[in-house]
Amino acid sequence: MNSTILDAMLASPELPELIREAQLAFDREQALREKFYADITPEHKWEFIQGEIIMHSPALNRHLTASQHTYDLLSAFVRVHQLGLVRHEKAMTSFPRNDYEPDVIFFGLAKAASIAPDTLKFPIPDLVVEVLSPSTSKRDRGIKFQDYALHGVAEYWIIDPVAATVELYRLAGNAYPPAAAQGDGLLSSDVVPGFEIPVRAIFDEAENARIMREIWAAQ
Repeated sequence: MNSTILDAMLASPELPELIREAQLAFDREQALREKFYADITPEHKWEFIQGEIIMHSPALNRHLTASQHTYDLLSAFVRVHQLGLVRHEKAMTSFPRNDYEPDVIFFGLAKAASIAPDTLKFPIPDLVVEVLSPSTSKRDRGIKFQDYALHGVAEYWIIDPVAATVELYRLAGNAYPPAAAQGDGLLSSDVVPGFEIPVRAIFDEAENARIMREIWAAQ
């Protein structure tokens, strides 16, 4: 919780009015959220963020390539080593205020056990991957960055398909300390034990295929 905002409210003689107005605004937002749940369809990628319903536009090929390569590598590794569950694109994760459909998500064994065949609203993931695009970059680095950290997403990967770089953020308390963008070398996850891949495997078809063969060979 932002203590500066809370302290300002507590110090104000308008505190009762502020609480009532905030509750009314939140109630209106939740009513809209319930309508969102009733209206969404599987044909499109939808998110509910801060009271706004967002339908995503089609993605560029470079975005799809980075997203698919990351999913393929992570999913194969997790399946081979029986570490949990990986989902891609259309899995809606429900946070206290917002609903997101990240590009790639991972659930460890504890959360994966709670996910049923008919699950529509998935729990908060242990790892989230977002691939930047011009229309999503501000949210990926803004509200999502804050929300993921505040609600316990232990690892957050931001992939830039234009620069061909990855930023790997590890949770410390309820925030992500700064992380440098990596254009080469290895990416090593703390959340998925043993998962380590070359950065280039996310962007390069031949390198991706090489690492995929190594993962499946470990069966």
